[in-house]
Amino acid sequence: MTTAQTGFSVAADAPTPYSYAEEAPTVEGAASSTGAVRLAAGKTYRSSIGPGGKLYYRLDLGAAANAYVSATAVPEAGSAVGSADGVRVSLQDADAHRCSYETARFGPTRSGHPVTAWASREVGSDEYMCQGAGVYYVVVERVGSATGTGTGPGTSTGSVSGSATGSPPKGASEKWGLELGFVSEPAVTKGGSTSAPQSWNSASPEAVSGDPEPRRGGSGFATASPVTQGVWQDEVGIRAGETLFYKVPVGWGQQLHATAELGSTTEGDGYVGNAFVMSLYNPVRGLVDDRTANYGGEQRSVGLEPLPPVAYENRFSLDGEVGGMRFAGWYYLALHLGTSVAERFGDGPVGLTLRVRLEGEAGAGPGYLGGTEPRGVFEVTEGDREAAEDGATGDTLEGGAEGGGDEGAAGSSGEGEDSGNSLGNGDQRLAMTVVAAGGIGTGSLLVLGLLVWALVARRRASIATESERPRAGTAARGRHGASRGW
Repeated sequence: MTTAQTGFSVAADAPTPYSYAEEAPTVEGAASSTGAVRLAAGKTYRSSIGPGGKLYYRLDLGAAANAYVSATAVPEAGSAVGSADGVRVSLQDADAHRCSYETARFGPTRSGHPVTAWASREVGSDEYMCQGAGVYYVVVERVGSATGTGTGPGTSTGSVSGSATGSPPKGASEKWGLELGFVSEPAVTKGGSTSAPQSWNSASPEAVSGDPEPRRGGSGFATASPVTQGVWQDEVGIRAGETLFYKVPVGWGQQLHATAELGSTTEGDGYVGNAFVMSLYNPVRGLVDDRTANYGGEQRSVGLEPLPPVAYENRFSLDGEVGGMRFAGWYYLALHLGTSVAERFGDGPVGLTLRVRLEGEAGAGPGYLGGTEPRGVFEVTEGDREAAEDGATGDTLEGGAEGGGDEGAAGSSGEGEDSGNSLGNGDQRLAMTVVAAGGIGTGSLLVLGLLVWALVARRRASIATESERPRAGTAARGRHGASRGW
């Protein structure tokens, strides 16, 4: 809801467009499961979806590893959309049983920006369905005013927002970009808890104080600016219609708190409801929490609800926010300022400050029986912490896939089976580093040979241990099904 017309006209400067993962291959979603292209674990892909679209992509899964898929819908930055418009993602088996699903909507800002939904196949979460090895399908659907699917299973009920004449907003009637991710999580050692933690510190801590350090936000998951505990201020600020991304390395046992502040402005007057959105996504780009704030030209803050420390056992909770804090790794903060702010306060940048607190010491993980895809996605290294201090960026999902994304583009299925390449990507990089450091003489070649032998042995050993199944849990199938965004 907005009031007090000021006569501001929106300038022609467009918000920064979304940054896709570098070298991510483009794949075309199929209208039928029959023609679905196969996606490889650990990779990121580009695609697109039109109004009313329902697209299929294929996964080949084993029986041991969990699979997580995400789809980020990318309308034109700042385009007008309905509050019920969005994207639904489901993961289905060969008999169309839904393993899980989620619907992400643009919500009351009615401002086009990247929104992400996720789904999963989790071994042990259902006694009968979505447990075996075989073919599975990622189904991505457009929902909302341009599709007539604003209500129904897994969506919010109520009227669908569109224009005053009943026609869909322009952004809802255009093709949207898609960024698809596929992460594989191996089995863990047996003997751990299969229930969510019953108690944790849910009190809101004091906000981090001190002089802010400059840190410009990125324009996508792949270019998110790393930050750690501290006060960070965007050097430019955030413009109406723009979405800025930051990422925080959160270790096992650590608790994340974050608050974002919009600065005051001397331009214009009035009031914009639901003007600012802060969303938190976990390392597989699953939504954990999102919060909105109004804006009336004076400073305004929005903070995440208290969240539990990162723990493997959080996945067994029926609370979606708790369940989302199940991995260590990079957590993403996406900050969006609605387009309607420009109508009241002009299109100049508004000051943006981010306050981040990390509580607790990082501990050991759950004891994975093999490697993740992509490698290290559920780890926080000393290099990650240094990057968060210094602001170095880099993709956290692999951008490319062998074969260019068609039927031959699938790499590993995430179960650790040999894909014809004895060395993983990280091992290849390490081997090349040894060559570069040692020169091309006989001695360095001998060192390289010994290194390759050791890495192949380590790789085969990890593959051999992945036959064990993950710990069984009590979480219900389809628990990602709650619609959010409104």
